[in-house]
Amino acid sequence: MTALTQFQRLEATGVWRPHPSERLRDVIVSFGDATLILRDPRSEEPLSHWSLPAVTRLNPGQMPAIFAPGDAEQDEVVEIDDTLMVQAIERVHSAIAASRPRPGRLRGALVWTMVGAAVIAGAVWLPDTVIAHAARIAPPAQRTAVGLSILADMRQATGAPCDRASGAAVLDRLSARLLGPDGRIVVLPATMRGARPLPGRIVVIGDDMIAGEPGPQVAAGHVLAADLAAAQSDPLLEVLQKAGLPAAVSMLTSGELKARAVAGQGTALLLRPAPRPADDVLLDRMREAGVPSAPYARSLDPSGETVLALIEADPFRAADPPEPLMSEGEWVQLQQICAR
Repeated sequence: MTALTQFQRLEATGVWRPHPSERLRDVIVSFGDATLILRDPRSEEPLSHWSLPAVTRLNPGQMPAIFAPGDAEQDEVVEIDDTLMVQAIERVHSAIAASRPRPGRLRGALVWTMVGAAVIAGAVWLPDTVIAHAARIAPPAQRTAVGLSILADMRQATGAPCDRASGAAVLDRLSARLLGPDGRIVVLPATMRGARPLPGRIVVIGDDMIAGEPGPQVAAGHVLAADLAAAQSDPLLEVLQKAGLPAAVSMLTSGELKARAVAGQGTALLLRPAPRPADDVLLDRMREAGVPSAPYARSLDPSGETVLALIEADPFRAADPPEPLMSEGEWVQLQQICAR
């Protein structure tokens, strides 16, 4: 059944009560072979199997949705608050019901009416919901893989990332300082006028942020700004929205996003202006990271007129940060990262 196959990887949390005399317990709800499976979230052990054709919703139109395994005995129930899972259960239930043989002259009309309704409903809510769900449940390794695909698309326009060994070692330490152990800064031999966030906590800057600058403060400011922008607007969601529903479904079912699905997105990202988060949020992040805001502000507007708040509220305007981003020798090494 196509409707069932489409949602076989879909999972959601729920609250299950096997009997009115027993306590509610957390479960994972997923699709099986024409069944709804309730599993223990810790052991993954199946706790109950419900026949999808017999599943009944006890509170239509209300959330969280309450389902029972049949019409007769409704002692066993599960509450689900995940909109996509609720809609998927009802859609699959309807599709299975529509596929049953129906006596009488109206059978064909009823079947096609249901199919038409499912198609219309799918066209309205399914694309955006599935794309958002695919972005939300993607594990870190999958996010990083997509980020590297975008980076590979970028390098077609800029050339390979800069990786001279001495500079790369300094860049790794700067990445850990600004982004933490799961973040990564990549330098491309290009003029980017800022940083671009990619899925997987990858932040890309051009060597214009390094070459000719007196210190690492400008590059650090742009990296923090890009990482904050990524926290506010998920880069993976943007990638999937541009790639479309088939790509999102493919990622849900196969765990991969094909290179052709992101073709051109990296180049397009290079042409977009660098993201700029709200000044107050950025200033807090810079204060925590020990990065002055004035150099970053001056790189945006040398006159200072449009970035006056960032200059005047520089957390290190009166005194240097307690710990420098790197030594002068390390900065010289980083400036040579694109040298061949």
